Order: sequence, then C-alpha cells, then structure tokens
Amino acid sequence: MFRYIYWVLFLFISINLQSQNIKKQKELENKSRLLKKEIKKINELLFSNEKKKKNALEEVEDLELKLSFREELIKINNQQANEILKRISINEKTILNQRNQLDKLKKNYSKMIKNSYQSRSLNNRLMFLFSSDNFYQAYKRLEYLKQYSASRRKFADEIKIKTKLLQELNQSLINQKTKKDNLIKENRNAKQILLKEKKRQKEVIDFLLKKRKNLSVQINLKQKQSKEIDNEIEILIKEAIIASKNKKIKSNSVEFDLTPEAKLIASNFRSNKGRLPWPLEKGVVIQKFGKQPHPVVRTTMIQSNGVTIATKPNSFVRSVFDGEVMAILVYKGSNPSVLIKHGNYITAYKNLGRVDVKKGDIIKSKQKIGKVFTNQKSGKSTMQFSIFNNTIPQNPKNWIYEM
Repeated sequence: MFRYIYWVLFLFISINLQSQNIKKQKELENKSRLLKKEIKKINELLFSNEKKKKNALEEVEDLELKLSFREELIKINNQQANEILKRISINEKTILNQRNQLDKLKKNYSKMIKNSYQSRSLNNRLMFLFSSDNFYQAYKRLEYLKQYSASRRKFADEIKIKTKLLQELNQSLINQKTKKDNLIKENRNAKQILLKEKKRQKEVIDFLLKKRKNLSVQINLKQKQSKEIDNEIEILIKEAIIASKNKKIKSNSVEFDLTPEAKLIASNFRSNKGRLPWPLEKGVVIQKFGKQPHPVVRTTMIQSNGVTIATKPNSFVRSVFDGEVMAILVYKGSNPSVLIKHGNYITAYKNLGRVDVKKGDIIKSKQKIGKVFTNQKSGKSTMQFSIFNNTIPQNPKNWIYEM
C-alpha cells in the first residue's frame, strides 16, 4: 500500500513538473521566435545595402540595436537548453521508475502464467469445482476462476500500456537531447557572429571617440531638431484643444471637449490598446520611447516622445486608427509630419518623404497617408511615430501590437 501511494505521488509530481517545464519551454520558444524575427528585420532594413555608406554615428547605433537583440537571443537559448536539461532529468527518472514497474509486472505475470500452466487442464478446473462441499462453495470457486482469468488479462494489458509508455518516453528523451544539441550549436554560431559584430562596433566607437567633440555636436543637433518639432506638435494640439471648446464657456483645461461622435472614436481607440496596427507594413524600432542613455555616449541622455522605426525605402505610412487629419506640419530643416485626431487621442507620423492627405480629411484604419523619407546618402528609411492623450505623450509600445 505504501509503495502504491509513493508511486502515485511520484507520478503526480512528475506530471506537474513536466507541465510547468513544457509551459516555460513554450514561452521561451515564442520569445526566441520573435527575437529571430527582429534580427532578420534589422538585417533586411538596416544592413542589406552595403553600397550606401552610413555615417559612423548611425552605424554604431544600428549595431548596438542588433547586438542587444543578439545577446538576448543567446540568453533565451541558454534558458531553453537549461529547461530541456531539467525535462531530460525528469524523463530519465520517470523512465527508470516505469522500467521498475514493468519488471515487477512481468515477474508477477510470469508467476501467474506458471501457476496457470500447472493447473491448466479442464479436468483440474472441473475437479476444483466438483470437489466443493456445497453449492455456495462451488459458486465462490467459479467466481475465483473468473477473477483469476480477468487478472491475467489485466496484467497483460498493463504490460502493453507500460511498454508503449516506455517507448514513447524513450523517443521523447531522444528528441529532447537532439533539441538541446541543436540549441547549443545555434548558440555557438550566434556567439561567433556576436564577436564579429562587437569587433566592428568597437572599431566604429574608437573612430568616433577620436572625434568626441564632433560626436557630441551631432547628438545635440539631432536632439535639438527633435525637441523643436515636438514643441510645434504640442502647440498644434493645444490650438486644436482651444478650438474644440465652447467659446461661451471660459475654460483653462488642456483637454479636448468632445462631441458624442468623437467620444465614441476615443473610446474605440482606447479599447484597442495593445492591438493597434503598425504605422508601417514592415519595420523595426531603432529608438525607444522616453528618456534613455545614448547607445554610444552613455553619459548623454536623450529624450524621445515616440519611437523611431526603420523600414524599406518607398514604404507607405498608414494611419493606425480611424480619425481626421488635424494638421500637416512642415518645420524648417525637417521633413513633413502628419497629425491625425482620434477623439482626444492624437497620432503623429514624422519624417515623411511624401504626404498624400490634407487637413480635414477623414481617415480609415490602415489608410495610406504618405511615404517614408529615405536618406539618399545612407539609404536609410526611418519615421518617428508618437501617440498623445490630449497633450501627454504615450508609449507606443503599449498601444501597437507586438511592438
């Protein structure tokens, strides 16, 4: 009885551990898949055109992005390999236990067959029944013979089931070991590529550090231009807020006064948080939202009210939701930006090479509003995308699907 309870507990714990391990393994496989997808996009969108010469600052920023994804992939692969090792260990213990159980079943079955062989003749069984003292004893002996026969069939069935389970566990073990070996091989290759990319990055950084003053000027200039455009966008949003208010009622609020239709659009926009489509069919985020250290000069902090996305040349920019074109901003020294109003939410699409809409146009989700700008010298195509709730910048990562 104690052995039976021990076996049931062992089986329950093994199944529970296997279930947790499989769940963790699937999560890691999904992360690995997404990271590989991002690395592929980065290579396609940022490193495919070797003929076009990037400036050193852009190259090191792009390399830093790729390195961060590559390092994360290696880390995830290591975690996957560790989870597989745990699973192999659990399977090996389960297999050992199953083998012991199978051996016991076979021994018991062997004894039963031996006993059955010794009393196999029909005459012996009939004599066993007819030698009963009374009808009740005969009935009991008949029931015993039936149970004995059923036990034999049960033992035979259990042996078949255990044997099949053992075969499946052995095959699973072989598959897991193959998977682990493949992951180790993949990681070895990824580390070799990582070392080459780090070497190239170091060369570019060393070159940049010799021109530290020029580097700081470039970073500050980019930040200044970005800040000026953000200020202009804030002014345009505030002007739209003022225009939305009832002129008879004085209000200092920096929030839109919405019509019932606009409230519905805003509500629908908000309910789609995390599920909005990308503003480009294909792209990779090369600069995140918020305050962050510069990828080269770590002591320099940069601020971004949105995200910067790299894509293919001549890619169309599209609206992420239904709305109305609030403004077309053309600021000195920069490329056009389009602002689309969705109730009290605003989406901004900056650094466009071509604009195909005008102020007041009613826009549908995924409708093309223009084309991305492509730098002819570097061949790099990027756009900046922002979301505002009234005048407050939102992190697009929380709104756009799988950003």
